[in-house]
Amino acid sequence: MNRRNFSKSLLCAAAGAVTLAARPLAAAESAPKKAFNCKFAANVYKWTNLCPNMTKGMSDCDKIKFWYDQGFRAIEDNDMMKYPPEKQAEMVKTMEKLGMQMGVFTCGIGSGFWLTSNRDGPKSRPNKEAAIERIKNAAKTTVENAKRVNAKWVTVIVGTEDRSLEHTYQMANAIEQLKYAAEICEKAGVVMVLETLSFTAHPGLWLQKTSDAYAICRSVGSPSCKILFDTFHQQNTEGSLIRNIDNAFSEIGYFHLGDVPNRTEPGTGEINFKNLISHIHNKGYRGLYGMEHRQSDPSPAGDEKLLKAYRDIDVPAV
Repeated sequence: MNRRNFSKSLLCAAAGAVTLAARPLAAAESAPKKAFNCKFAANVYKWTNLCPNMTKGMSDCDKIKFWYDQGFRAIEDNDMMKYPPEKQAEMVKTMEKLGMQMGVFTCGIGSGFWLTSNRDGPKSRPNKEAAIERIKNAAKTTVENAKRVNAKWVTVIVGTEDRSLEHTYQMANAIEQLKYAAEICEKAGVVMVLETLSFTAHPGLWLQKTSDAYAICRSVGSPSCKILFDTFHQQNTEGSLIRNIDNAFSEIGYFHLGDVPNRTEPGTGEINFKNLISHIHNKGYRGLYGMEHRQSDPSPAGDEKLLKAYRDIDVPAV
C-alpha cells in the first residue's frame, strides 16, 4: 500500500470511529428527560406554536409524545372541543398510554351570557331566559366532551360588558347563570375555571379582576366554579400577583403562565416566576400550570431556551 492510500485508510478509520462514538451521545441526547416536579401543561394549541423547530411536521399525537419526552406530564389544547371524536380519541389514547393528564380546553358556556338587565334586550340580543337555556345546553355539550378527553377543567370566558348597566348588576346576572351551568358540571365532576382577561389583550370583556372572579365563585358556591388565574392577564390588569393569589387562593383552580409585556415564556419579561411558582407550591397547590404563551425566539436556540426556562422555575424535589 502506498503512502497516499495508507493515509486515506487511516482517515476513513478515524471517521468511522468518530461516527461510532457519536451514536451513544446522540441516543443520550434524545433520551426522555427527567419529569418536572410541577405539573406544567404543554400547550398543543396552534396559537402558541411552542418549540416549532423540534416539533416541525409532527402530528398532535406526536407532539404529546415529544412533550412527555421533555419531562412534561400534562397537556392542554384550547381547540380540543372543536376536534372530531375520532381525533379526540386518538389523543386521549396517547395520553393514557404515557400517563399524561389533560388540562383545560375552551368551552362555549360563557359565549351566551346575558349580562344586561332582566328586561328583554334589543332584537339583536337574546333575553335572559333564552341565554339560560343556551348555557344549560352548552354545559351539557361541554360535559360530554370533557368525558371523552378525560378533562377535569374547562375554560369559561364570561361575555362582554354592558355599559348601560352598573358593574355589580352585571355580576349578579353572571352569578345567576353560572349556577345553572355549575349544577350540570358538578354532577359530572367537571370544573369550570373562569378566566379573567386583561383589557389590554381583550378590550370589552366584562371579567377582568381577580376580586370579581373571587366574589362570583364564592356566590355560586360550587366546587365546579373556580378561577383560572392567568399571570399575563393579571399582571397587566392589577399586578401584585402574590397578594391577589393569596386573597383568592381558595377559589383558584388552575394557573396559566405567560410573561409581561409580550406574553412569552417565563423569564422573558418582568415577572419573577421562580419566586411566584415557589410561593404557589408552598401554599399547597399541586394542580396544573398551563403554558398559555408564545415563544420569544422561534429559532432552534429559542426551543432550547424555552425548555430551559421551565427547568429554571421548577420547584425542587421533596
